[in-house]
Amino acid sequence: MSHDTSKLLKNLWDDAKAAAMSEPERLVYRSNLLGSDKRVTNYGGGNTSSKVTLKDPLTGEDVEVLWVKGSGGDVGTIKLDGFATLYMDKLRALKGLYRGPDHEDEMVGYLPHATFNLNPRAASIDTPLHAYVPRQFVDHMHPDALIAIAAAVDSKALTQEIFGDEIGWLPWRRPGFELGLWLEKFCVENPDARGVVLESHGLFTWGDTPKECYTTTIETINKAIAWLDERTAGKPSFGGAATSSFNAEKRREVAAKLMPHIRGFVSAERHKVGHFDDSDAVLEFVNSKDLRPLAALGTSCPDHFLRTKIRPLVIEFDPAHPDVDAVVAQLEADIAAYREDYAAYYERCKRDNSPAIRDPNAVVYLMPGVGMFTFANDKATARVSAEFYINAINVMRGASGVSTYQGLPEQEAFDIEYWLLEEAKLQRMPKPKSLAGRVSLVTGGAGGIGRATAARVLAEGSCVVLADIDETALGSAQEELSARFGADMVRSVRIDVTDEAQVLSGFASAAVEFGGLDILVSNAGLASSAPIEETSLDLWNKNMDILSTGYFLVSREAFKLFKAQKVGGNVIFVASKNGLAASPNASAYCTAKAAEIHLARCLALEGATDQIRVNTVNPDAVLRGSKIWTGEWKQQRADAYKMSTDDLEEHYRQRSMLKRSVFPEDIAEAIYFFASERSAKSTGNILNVDAGNAQAFTR
Repeated sequence: MSHDTSKLLKNLWDDAKAAAMSEPERLVYRSNLLGSDKRVTNYGGGNTSSKVTLKDPLTGEDVEVLWVKGSGGDVGTIKLDGFATLYMDKLRALKGLYRGPDHEDEMVGYLPHATFNLNPRAASIDTPLHAYVPRQFVDHMHPDALIAIAAAVDSKALTQEIFGDEIGWLPWRRPGFELGLWLEKFCVENPDARGVVLESHGLFTWGDTPKECYTTTIETINKAIAWLDERTAGKPSFGGAATSSFNAEKRREVAAKLMPHIRGFVSAERHKVGHFDDSDAVLEFVNSKDLRPLAALGTSCPDHFLRTKIRPLVIEFDPAHPDVDAVVAQLEADIAAYREDYAAYYERCKRDNSPAIRDPNAVVYLMPGVGMFTFANDKATARVSAEFYINAINVMRGASGVSTYQGLPEQEAFDIEYWLLEEAKLQRMPKPKSLAGRVSLVTGGAGGIGRATAARVLAEGSCVVLADIDETALGSAQEELSARFGADMVRSVRIDVTDEAQVLSGFASAAVEFGGLDILVSNAGLASSAPIEETSLDLWNKNMDILSTGYFLVSREAFKLFKAQKVGGNVIFVASKNGLAASPNASAYCTAKAAEIHLARCLALEGATDQIRVNTVNPDAVLRGSKIWTGEWKQQRADAYKMSTDDLEEHYRQRSMLKRSVFPEDIAEAIYFFASERSAKSTGNILNVDAGNAQAFTR
């Protein structure tokens, strides 16, 4: 059989590396290798285990311990502390307590009693599946190629055709104690088998050494990849193309227009964050003839389903006759219809003890010619949901190419989504941070106040778009903040706030990257100093362009996004003490700052009926970390006060009423106050953060 070997997985096992490790370390190594390729398993999906002989901390005797991926971990990034450890003799003893399939959930409550060495990592629902396979090393993966076989209507026959007796097959069963016993029975009855396909779920493989187990997993997946490749060669996927895609620029343009509207409709109860994906796999699917019937079937693997809901929402759109405004006009009705359909599904399937209905909005939105939008409570979840649906697309491509694809039966899907054990896990989730689900755009984001502000709102759960004219500083700020808060949370875009086209492009980028905007921190600035007779028209205009016109342009675009979303909004201007108090030799700067403050008042009036709040923070003499104070301004202010630049910070500290220096973090705290619900009933206000300056008292 000939096939394209470039599509096959590589065996990455390194004997020299593995030889230097302990058995638990080899489990981490094996797990990380498997999780390094999304074709092997999706993020957070699958699990691995090793049965290891260790000294009992109480008796000092050798005991057999199951090391198995703990609840909620990801094999690609897992470390030793991500594994649960349990006594195998106690796990075997649990069989005597098992009262049958109707009572299997109660067995989860017994797992902590089998904990070895007081390990705090919670054991997952898949623990019995690993414990009762009578082999020392076990992998459970969710490879797209294998799930394509597992999700076909004739998956048992296909498994036999591809693997013979080497890999077995078990019918669908929700993960838990009963499935663990089924696996044990299969292994006992088929001692030469190297693994088993679980219908609509995934793959189990095993071995007598870690390398054998890993190699079996890779070889089994590769055999499925090669078989599917041969059987589908030359055939159009998903029935062939029904339409074609816009170019990349047009796709982003449409996404930027639609995503804030979708976000507004799904954020009424809790703010959501969006993700856009127009990868080749997505475009092939959304442009295909079989898009609608396949999308309606939903996903198969439980991990896919939990992340993407019962089914996606398909946005009706014909790229050959594009009318994006008509799509926007129809969105509210389409989303309402999806909610009604979801509520009906809940009513059909609910049981006496089912948890209350959860958020009925779709997670996945598919648009021909454009791509896929996903919305979730945070950016990482939205991105991962998209990755899971791409896994589902790959599964549907394979299954429908060789057979007929089938999703999970509706009642089974519901029983997983509203599983009481899953509900208990959700209830244990920490309370959301105060700005969770919010999106902030910070102009002047690479400077001292901008970075401090971004860090402050990131710490409270907001995603951030850093905007600045200085690309080098912008790159540095993004790198620093991504390292602290995660790459999902931070984006950067070059914006010269005096350039209308750049402002429009920057805000469109925020809409595509995160789905919209909630908080604008208008902080771009400059400083200049000159006696009036030495103030050139260029200097005057530069102050007005950046501090007045620039603030107008970014506010206008923020208002457009806020009004498209219809869930309110928040604008915070970073002005200056000099907008209220005159200062020598700075007429252009002071006048522009005064204009900025009055613009904020005007916008507060305009925005109030749409729950858009606009407030101003007035800093004074923030020297530390400020890009403004590294240029001529510092020397100019020193000259104006007839002192050395080294004496400026102490001068400003002594000048203040409180005799304290003002730092970027102090300004960031005031901005956060206005950005958060702590100031929910404040608009049109000014907060001075200047350590006290009587001249700047508001009147």
